Amino acid sequence: MSDHPLIPPRAAYVHVPFCDRKCGYCNFTAIAGRDGWIDRYLRAIEIELSWLGESQEVDTLYFGGGTPSHLAAGQLARLFDTVLRWFPLADGSEWTVEANPNDLDAERSAVLAEYGVNRISVGAQSFDEWKLNQLERNHRGADIRRAADVVRSIDADLAIDLIFAVPKSRSGGSSAWSTEMGETFATWQRDLDSAIELAPDHLSVYGLTIERGSAFYGRRVRGDLVELPEEIQRAMVLEAIDRLTAAGYEHYEISNFARWLHRKEGTEDTRMAGSQFQRSARSRHNQIYWQGAPYHAAGPGAARYVHGCRETNHRSTAKYLQRVLDGQSPVAEWEMLDPESRAREMLVLALRQMDGISRDDFSNRTGFILDDLVRPAIRRFIELGFLADDGEKIRLTREGLLISDALWPEFL
Repeated sequence: MSDHPLIPPRAAYVHVPFCDRKCGYCNFTAIAGRDGWIDRYLRAIEIELSWLGESQEVDTLYFGGGTPSHLAAGQLARLFDTVLRWFPLADGSEWTVEANPNDLDAERSAVLAEYGVNRISVGAQSFDEWKLNQLERNHRGADIRRAADVVRSIDADLAIDLIFAVPKSRSGGSSAWSTEMGETFATWQRDLDSAIELAPDHLSVYGLTIERGSAFYGRRVRGDLVELPEEIQRAMVLEAIDRLTAAGYEHYEISNFARWLHRKEGTEDTRMAGSQFQRSARSRHNQIYWQGAPYHAAGPGAARYVHGCRETNHRSTAKYLQRVLDGQSPVAEWEMLDPESRAREMLVLALRQMDGISRDDFSNRTGFILDDLVRPAIRRFIELGFLADDGEKIRLTREGLLISDALWPEFL
């Protein structure tokens, strides 16, 4: 794949900000209690995409949020019609829609099936009652299992997210700690077992991070939330890797695991297994990001990478709607990356993948020699056991993936 900045994007992301409630850990562009804005949002998407001027065929299409499945069936259909007009899907494309487990009713699932959505990412987060309450989710474990049945009934790939390392919390604002002292290792093991039993096609596992802008952030500052010790979080990461790979999942990116499935006609990432073709259930859309390739985006808070320029729309849904409906650009931030910045960013994104990056591929795509660009950092991280180097490619080691975020500034 060429890294030339003028290559047109073959991927598109659409952000849907509406939710039934905003969870305490969420710092994304998401709003609750504003369903009256949905019609204005749909009109704004129509306007923003019209500024493309002509349709742009894509290989991957991703609807994220917020909660896309919060829209009513008729609203979903209107959104799909608009987006497909400007981003028609190529043969063998991947189309992902994020959904809450308790949103997948008969009407919405009928729309998803009618339009040909072939990958649904269910925000499970946990099967455990206490964890779901602590995360302020509005579903139960049984809802996840029911949602999985719905996804399979429309012949779509099932992806689920899980969160680990849910923090300790104080009880009722008193000085005494509640009996719930945070997620235990055994709780995380049960979640992994439940996920494996459900047998999704794709699993993403994330340690809970408390970011500025989330409700949890204020609670942590006040001392009402205390994150789990680092050694427990590290053990949870390794437990996920070991259990999921033992269950047949391919660990292909720091937080992501995929199964090999019977190949669907026209799809990529195939291999021969015995006498049958199989395909990987890797997220092809997310791989676009990790490969440093360009992509379109629309909606409040959406970020795009087109012609070497990164742009991010206003995170405020109200501001986004106001500007677009007034005929003004929704872009709040932009940055034109120079060739070296693109090369360094591509290196970091590629190293998130377990395959790592080859020196030849890096040179062919960027025009830079990998070792000339970051030789001191590579040598130091190899000596520390965080990177492995076979002479052809470099990749994260098992120890390196545990502290990968600390490595990236050295490369950037």
